Amino acid sequence: MMFWKKRVLPYQLNIHPPLNTPLREISFTVFDTETTGFAVGRKDRLIEIGAVQVEELTLTDKTFRTYVNPERNIPREITELTGIHAEDVERAPTALEAIKDFFRFVEKQKSTVWAGHYVAFDLLVLKKELQRYKYAFDVPSQIDTLDMIGYLNPTWDMKDLSYYAREFGANMFERHSALGDARTTASLLIELIHILEHRGKRTLGDLLDILRKENGMKTMM
Repeated sequence: MMFWKKRVLPYQLNIHPPLNTPLREISFTVFDTETTGFAVGRKDRLIEIGAVQVEELTLTDKTFRTYVNPERNIPREITELTGIHAEDVERAPTALEAIKDFFRFVEKQKSTVWAGHYVAFDLLVLKKELQRYKYAFDVPSQIDTLDMIGYLNPTWDMKDLSYYAREFGANMFERHSALGDARTTASLLIELIHILEHRGKRTLGDLLDILRKENGMKTMM
């Protein structure tokens, strides 16, 4: 489906396998972004993209990482949180070039589903950056580990990524690094899928149906 009637970047990001495809056969691109703040629709900008592939429910060594020049200052509290300094990004690619590089990575992997922890925010970051250049992209199928957790444990309050990683026995990687958080999210995703499989949810259709119902419940609340 095409959104935002602008120039669409010519990358194949939407490979649609049959809904009865086992989850173990899905190629997931798990990604994360770091920004100068949360107001990405206004003043804040992208400073890092990180991604890792999950194949056959295994965390692979196929990774992507780039700093991004935000063309503005990085607030001190963001530097303290992420460890990203002005000198790290001053020679980095622009947001447009960095996103193009990321899309080339996804295309090369023939990824079928994107995943993230609060993935809606990371997709919004990409969307807003591309809008500044009058570009859009075909939004791929995506899943959010928060929605999966909401289905498995509907009484839990929203916590941060490290909390869920500990609770579900996922491996922890460097926090507040785009690639580190992507790896942690990928490990969490694998653990959550194992639980779903034990509950009889074993196909892409099962997973998408769960997420549709979870998002439907949110809109009713």
